[in-house]
Amino acid sequence: MIRLFKHYIPYPVIVLGLIDFLLLMMAAEAGWIFRAVQINMGIGSIADRPAPIFSFAIALQLALIAVGIYGPEALQSLRFAAARILVAISLGVIFLSLMSFAMPGVTLWRSNSLYAMVLAILFLMVVRILLGTILDSDIFKRRLLILGAGPRAGRIAAMEKRQENGFTIAGYVDMNEGPSLIESAVKRQDIANLPQHVIDLAVSEVVVALEERRNSLPVADLLTIKTTGVHVNELSSFLERETGRVDLDSVNPSWFIFSDGFSSGRRLSTLFKRGFDILLSFLLLVLTGPIILLFALLIRLESRGGSFFTQERVGLYGQTFKILKLRSMRSDAETGGEARWATKNDPRTTRIGRFIRKVRIDELPQAWSVLKGEMSFVGPRPERPQFVNDLQTKMPYYAERHIVKPGITGWAQINYPYGASTEDARHKLEYDLYYAKNYTPFLDLLIILQTLRVILWPDGAR
Repeated sequence: MIRLFKHYIPYPVIVLGLIDFLLLMMAAEAGWIFRAVQINMGIGSIADRPAPIFSFAIALQLALIAVGIYGPEALQSLRFAAARILVAISLGVIFLSLMSFAMPGVTLWRSNSLYAMVLAILFLMVVRILLGTILDSDIFKRRLLILGAGPRAGRIAAMEKRQENGFTIAGYVDMNEGPSLIESAVKRQDIANLPQHVIDLAVSEVVVALEERRNSLPVADLLTIKTTGVHVNELSSFLERETGRVDLDSVNPSWFIFSDGFSSGRRLSTLFKRGFDILLSFLLLVLTGPIILLFALLIRLESRGGSFFTQERVGLYGQTFKILKLRSMRSDAETGGEARWATKNDPRTTRIGRFIRKVRIDELPQAWSVLKGEMSFVGPRPERPQFVNDLQTKMPYYAERHIVKPGITGWAQINYPYGASTEDARHKLEYDLYYAKNYTPFLDLLIILQTLRVILWPDGAR
């Protein structure tokens, strides 16, 4: 993997993304030439039209990211990738067509875009047919040696069985620190020289997955291995990198203290984030105002009660504030004021409510809270005080999610379905902690783009 702005991206994704961008530029240029030949116009040089070529490639590349074309499902299934490519290219071309009215010199002519669109779909599908097996082969996968053979090492073994992982395990070493669960593990006493064993296996990374480090950690050997250029990692950091979440079952307070992240040098990023929040929330309220008013009217016509409702939530540093949402449940959904988790096919949800929850329209009024500065556009979802008080007693590090502003969308929202239980809240906390630890404007942009995927394919929305 490569670490880009504190966020890990697999090498196959980087390679495929660069190839896609070049192919999109080729499709735009070929579409231009094809149209020029049709109308007997001079072809000219690509240097005469860099803005339209680049705007086409950039817009469609962002659309591909937004629909999840570089996710594990799309890398594994050609059928899945084809569906996402069609949606992404269509959305990108529609956006460019609308932009051509405002900036005609920056985009391709609409006739050119049609040809470029067809060629882009063809090019992207062909490259996935040709490179699909190569990108998923062991060529791009890291070779690991796991120190340990207990339950912690077993977790890595389970991950290897999943096709979307980015590594292959060269071997396990039983460090004699408890019962062994890995039958293929080599006993430490059978290895004369551990650093040489690493070299012989052509290992690129050693993962320390010991159940008990005391009297088991081979410090001298790990130091030698590290100085030979082989990366040495421990289980918690390895899982964070591979899964995009902080694994609560393996971390401890010292890991939070000594690992990188939670940086205080974020003043420039914070200013950028606030400026971006103001701009985006203002535009969102202006552009979606008619939609909000339309559904407010429909909600009022369908059931008794107000179209909007306010609810107390916990925000930055544990301070409470009020959010504004479109009402999606009956007005008597919480008789007596007792907070209840939303469930799948919740009987309290109205017909209009089910729809606006699916496409996230009920969340749009929260842009007002973003504009006021109580929320950010991207961040952990704000929970109700009753749930927060309960969850803080049941799971460690829950309070740490409040070191960043809550958001309308977030890393947990694009990676995990709607949380409706304590167990769901635990999984979402792992993603929220990853975001709080590794926040950068780049990660915010990635989340905003992929929110489109959640809207188009609202799996798990309740």
